[in-house]
Amino acid sequence: MRRGLIAAAAAVFVAAVALAAVMIPKPASAASLTQITGFGNNPSNLQMYLYVPDNVAPEPAMVLGIHWCGGDANAFYSGTEWARLADQYGFVVVYPSVTRSSKCWDVASAASLSGTGSDSVGIKSMMDWTIAQHNVDTDRIFSTGISSGAMMTNVMLGVYPEVFEAGAAFSGVPYTCFRTDNGSEWNSQCSQGQVNRTPQQWGDEVRATNPGYSGPWPRMQIWHGTNDDVLFYQNFQEQIDQWTNVNGTDQTPELSDTPQANWNRTRYGGTGTQAPVEAISLQGVGHNLMANGMAAKALEFFGLDKPVDPTTSPTTVPTTPTSSPTGGPAGGCSAVVKVVSTWNSGWQANVDVTAGSAAISGWKLTWTWPSGQTISSSWNAAVTSSGASVTAEDVGWNGAVAAGQTKTSAWGFIGTGSAVAPAVTCTPA
Repeated sequence: MRRGLIAAAAAVFVAAVALAAVMIPKPASAASLTQITGFGNNPSNLQMYLYVPDNVAPEPAMVLGIHWCGGDANAFYSGTEWARLADQYGFVVVYPSVTRSSKCWDVASAASLSGTGSDSVGIKSMMDWTIAQHNVDTDRIFSTGISSGAMMTNVMLGVYPEVFEAGAAFSGVPYTCFRTDNGSEWNSQCSQGQVNRTPQQWGDEVRATNPGYSGPWPRMQIWHGTNDDVLFYQNFQEQIDQWTNVNGTDQTPELSDTPQANWNRTRYGGTGTQAPVEAISLQGVGHNLMANGMAAKALEFFGLDKPVDPTTSPTTVPTTPTSSPTGGPAGGCSAVVKVVSTWNSGWQANVDVTAGSAAISGWKLTWTWPSGQTISSSWNAAVTSSGASVTAEDVGWNGAVAAGQTKTSAWGFIGTGSAVAPAVTCTPA
């Protein structure tokens, strides 16, 4: 059973990475993924890889990017958007990598679940090394992962709450749900959604590992597809129960909305983008959660979606646009398409939206391609095309822009044909 499930999950992610390698370009910079050895205590012989962007901030944030069963650090680096986002926002990314034959994380043993040995200790050593070597801002440390990596993200936040500001778990299970006492890496009862505890019981699992801890608990963003047949959808609610209880909120959402088609989002303990718990249920989606734009939503939840000027404090945010938008009357809005990367088969662009002398609650952008370009995929906008004409509208959460301010990278797309930055007309909602 376990082997079949792992094989199925691995096959899905291998196919997804192959597609992502085409759709998500590697960062166009001199920075590269670097293996680090001798980083400290490493009981389970993990490998450490590090990505430091060329424009790294003086005191950068740090993100753990934890791969899925059957994956590795290179696959997570190449197949997700985190390195590109690091280039844009100046943080560093640590990519741990499993060397055991299953290529799955230890989220089952007492040692890993208690922080006394195995994978949790090795990953913590990687973090400590990076903090010391790169002057990391210890108030801005985050973890994200997919499948087994999402489970490990739950473990890391459960074992080391004093270290993390927040996490984002894509297709995971609650902390300690996968616990076994027979040496097995796999817990079928948990994977099939049969471990059902009360919020208090789930919260107690985290608190019992941290007796005497009185600091703030990490915030958690939880993603799950309703058709997940590897780590069943019931684990979505169990994670919500755990992290709302840990953060001292009830299980009644303060906000419910649909940020895009088939995404049902709830926030607990607050309505803003950094609520204590945010949960996104994806209707009709299976175990593979690697779509473009998801990482950007996690980045927003982390609070890292603000460009960093490498010559100033990382908390300093530019108050003027970083480029010169075109189109739109004063008092309305304007927008600019910025080409950020090109490769043999296509190119990527981000789009900034700027409000005029009055705040706007939404925007609609139109332009005409000059020479046969098309959009092959996009994120964070509702895009329609008719011949050479393109129309893009906000998707709700990214529509509001304060007077005179710019929403940098409000949305983005992958283009075909030659890379261009067309003149854009912006109409406020």
